[in-house]
Amino acid sequence: MGLPLCLGSSTFQTLKLTTIPIPFRPLVSRTLTLNLLLYRHNCSQRPPFPFQARARAPSAPDVQASPVANSNDKVVKPQWKAAINFKWIRDNKAVVANNIKNRNSNANLELILELYERVSNLQKEVERLRGERNIVASKMKGKMEPSERQKLIEEGKNLKEGVMNLEEDLLRLTDELQQEAQCIPNMTHPDVPIGGEDCSTLRKMVGSPRKFGFTIKDHLQLGKELDLFDFDAAAEVSGSKFYYLKNEAVMLEMALINWTLSEVMKRGFTPLTTPEIVRSSVVEKCGFQPRGSNTQVYSIEGSDQCLIGTAEIPVGGIHMDSILAESLLPLKYVAFSHCFRTEAGAAGTATR
Repeated sequence: MGLPLCLGSSTFQTLKLTTIPIPFRPLVSRTLTLNLLLYRHNCSQRPPFPFQARARAPSAPDVQASPVANSNDKVVKPQWKAAINFKWIRDNKAVVANNIKNRNSNANLELILELYERVSNLQKEVERLRGERNIVASKMKGKMEPSERQKLIEEGKNLKEGVMNLEEDLLRLTDELQQEAQCIPNMTHPDVPIGGEDCSTLRKMVGSPRKFGFTIKDHLQLGKELDLFDFDAAAEVSGSKFYYLKNEAVMLEMALINWTLSEVMKRGFTPLTTPEIVRSSVVEKCGFQPRGSNTQVYSIEGSDQCLIGTAEIPVGGIHMDSILAESLLPLKYVAFSHCFRTEAGAAGTATR
């Protein structure tokens, strides 16, 4: 799939994410992830690793520091915010509402628009008070009577306190708006059929199903007879939907992984094994909701960390908040990891 790659507030190119799955393993699966970052031109040269990058501060928050703030001012630190175009959502309310309905989302569009209006109005009030505070600060630079200066000092203090209180309210509302707005699903392509599997459209069929002159066995029966995997022992040890690979199946899986890595390395990809625990903010920046009610992400209690659901997540975070020199492009990675997903709501759909 292709996703816009945003560094800070600027979109540069397209992040290409392609996943090559190893045989399906719910809950704890393995994937090979090919990541082509910022691809602009064909390049056979293999860049060094790690890459040099110039650190860049995260995008400036909506709540800016006061122009006349001093070291005694309270620091207001907002959470990470997704780049959501609230104006577009407001101007296309009916389209967004229909998409929410079609995708069976629980996003509360009315609440989101209400919060956006409150945030916008509060932001204007904060900016108005900042302007007044700057005017007071400018007046104090000139000569005046002590009594007049004292009045300006008191006025400045009151404005400062008012700005700080409003900034706290603005931060709280902005965080609430972000939490609600991140529930809005991506817009669906207009050609996508609406409904379940029975509404799917067959676009093309290549070949025809093979016919056998005998009763065929599925992979579960064949694997058990050939002693390639063990579901029963895994169910006792870990629960349903787990299995042990055994004997030649183990060697086959390792051979497939090794072959795939070798093939893509010939094409200039840098191989990676990734961390399997990442910060929640990295998961969110990749488009997931680790704390959502219907999340597929395992969160670690008492921390801001999660288990990864795909190697794309830690790979996507390698160069976050960085500016890359054009001479280093393209950056191409192939990553291997375990993948942890709750598979919530999928009970019985993939028992084999």
